[in-house]
Amino acid sequence: MSGVDPDRRSRLLGLKLTALVADHLGAPGDVTVGSWPPGAALVRDGVAWILVDDEVQRGLGRALAWARQQGAHATHVLAERETGLLARRATYFTSAANVWHVEGRQLIEAVPEPFLQSAPIDEELLALRDLIVEGGAVPVEEHGVLVGEVEGLEVCRAVRDEYTGACRLEVGVGAHDREAFLLMHGDIPTATSLRRVVEVVAAVRGPGADPHPLNRLGAERGLRARVVRDPALVGAVLLAPASPPVPRVNLKDPVPCVAAGETEAGDPVVVVCSTGIDLDVVPFAADARAALGPADARLVIAVPARDAVKVTLALAAALTHPAEVIGLS
Repeated sequence: MSGVDPDRRSRLLGLKLTALVADHLGAPGDVTVGSWPPGAALVRDGVAWILVDDEVQRGLGRALAWARQQGAHATHVLAERETGLLARRATYFTSAANVWHVEGRQLIEAVPEPFLQSAPIDEELLALRDLIVEGGAVPVEEHGVLVGEVEGLEVCRAVRDEYTGACRLEVGVGAHDREAFLLMHGDIPTATSLRRVVEVVAAVRGPGADPHPLNRLGAERGLRARVVRDPALVGAVLLAPASPPVPRVNLKDPVPCVAAGETEAGDPVVVVCSTGIDLDVVPFAADARAALGPADARLVIAVPARDAVKVTLALAAALTHPAEVIGLS
């Protein structure tokens, strides 16, 4: 429905959800249709039914927040794709939402899917780690990819040329920038060219820097860089970047990021950093903890102080092993 007028799309999704619920439950009940822009939602006999149609992977937290707002005593989440992921994340809550896979007009109970196993980084690519450090960036490994970051912003990536098979460090912010930089400065030694980029990025992403396009990208990763540098902010003594439960798709879209380490007592801690009002940060964070283990490790959700809102606190408390939300000034 991507090409449909938004209002018409919303009505169509509402009709679709109403029909799916009626077919599933049979006899009509007391139904109130609500507004839910990522899809459609209704409450029938005190139970929330929510059809997630857009950004499905990030839909569970928004669905739970909506159901909570309506005072529903149970929640059913419906989707046509990625239901295995939603079902896995639903298991982390004390009152688990029921997740259904939509197949035509039939609802099939979704089965939690296992975590994606990350492939190890190619040894030849991993050898470029020293070059990243020499250029002044921080090496970060996530889901088999090695990059260099400055205050959380990716400024280089270790890649293997698809034609020659040669490994190299590409400098730049994002794929297009790396390609342009390679065309313009291919003759400059990588450590030298990387150091120049690092200096520019550090100047605009450091504390107190004026607004700039480069400090609006990956704000959540900038927050992670801060807590990794000063783990005491989140009650830890040691933290390092860690892979998220699902791979990040691009640099542009804000997605929570993960760090893992230990407390002063030596207990494991998982920290998930996010910025803005992200209704799905709690399911994401619980998924990150489950992926890294153990299931009852201390879980901290670090956000700017203004973003530590009531709904996030409520969802964090609703986990079987509750998370702590820390607002950083």
